[in-house]
Amino acid sequence: MGQKRAVLVGINYPGTDGELKGCLNDVARMRRCLVERFGFEEAGIRVLADADPSTPPPTGANIRQELERLVAGGRAGDTLFFHYSGHGLQLPAETGEDDDTGYDECIVPCDLNLIKDDDFTELVAKVPDGCLFTMVSDSCHSGGLIDKTKEQIGNSTKQNKAQQHRDRGMNPPPASCTCTCTPLPRIIHGAFKSLGNHLPCHGHKQKQSTQHGGKDKPDAKATEAEPSANAGVAVATATTSRSLPLPTFIEMLRDKTGRHDVGVGSIRTTLFHHFGHEASPKVKRFVKVMVARLRHDGKDVDAEHGHADGALEQEQDAVPVRGVEEVYAGPAARLPRNGVLISGCQTDETSADATTPEGVSYGALSDAIQSILAAGSGSGRKGRKRGAATVTNRELVVRARELMAKQGYTQHPGLYCSDEHAKLPFIC
Repeated sequence: MGQKRAVLVGINYPGTDGELKGCLNDVARMRRCLVERFGFEEAGIRVLADADPSTPPPTGANIRQELERLVAGGRAGDTLFFHYSGHGLQLPAETGEDDDTGYDECIVPCDLNLIKDDDFTELVAKVPDGCLFTMVSDSCHSGGLIDKTKEQIGNSTKQNKAQQHRDRGMNPPPASCTCTCTPLPRIIHGAFKSLGNHLPCHGHKQKQSTQHGGKDKPDAKATEAEPSANAGVAVATATTSRSLPLPTFIEMLRDKTGRHDVGVGSIRTTLFHHFGHEASPKVKRFVKVMVARLRHDGKDVDAEHGHADGALEQEQDAVPVRGVEEVYAGPAARLPRNGVLISGCQTDETSADATTPEGVSYGALSDAIQSILAAGSGSGRKGRKRGAATVTNRELVVRARELMAKQGYTQHPGLYCSDEHAKLPFIC
């Protein structure tokens, strides 16, 4: 039997406009689950949490480093697991990019150094055959975080949307616009979501969100509090969206970098300027191509992109780029065939950060997973550890959708993996 190793990341963003409450609890519960149910050793689990000083801070560089170590040490027969609870963000895809969803889905580290769907795609493409990387992302816009992976359950990818239209005898939707403009209905829809659209409709009462400086504060450390003893019972009275609205992210990025001219069109170059070699490889390749184009057109690189020219010279060997196609496709030739993504919602949806009357907070998907695992699969099959019943990846997502619908949540978890991996037990 191979090794079992995991990276768990929980980010509550305390003291910011994007403050959440339940992410550290999600990580604490998952850590205990990995040890008690799945037989992980404590030494094989790395935790990064922003409000827990005993763990490394979950910066973009630290998260990437831990994930690279996780995958680099993988061998046939190993079980690799990554759990993320925190904010998700959608960026308009770069002009001409062939993206599964038409957007760049990102997770938001505590220092705002974004990790993009392309980064996860390249990471999972490195997982060796015979080794499986499972990722749970309890964050907004998490559908499609591993780009180029088959969508088993969901409607986030353009391929699935087109197929659904064909099945209904309808014309497929028009091809996505390659500009960065956003239709008015989507802007209005996103505005309502950014205000916290996850008010459950079955017995949940609304409570004023504390995301923007209310009285309630998130736990200082990850605890192992359980929100409910009964699976399927709706106990949350307050919910906050785990979506970081683009205007809020831009304002936070301005405060972080001291650059007050940051806009939608300059997010990637700003990330590169501020984080340098620690920025996303995709961001570095993108900026490199943009600077090359400016040089070719005879424009002043410093005027257009600050001091990107000198910084890029230092990245010359680290981030080779042979053309714009490689920026969009990435350097990895292999498809991410050895990965499983369980998303908290679809790419155009948000995930809920919920709090019980007793003040216990958690992510809606994370809580559903724990409830389902505790209840067992109901199939009578015995698990490999502690006599627990197994549940497949497909069963887990289907049952999570059913449970969360009963609880009144509007998000729809998704499953992205091969047909073979959809039938495998969750994690191991």
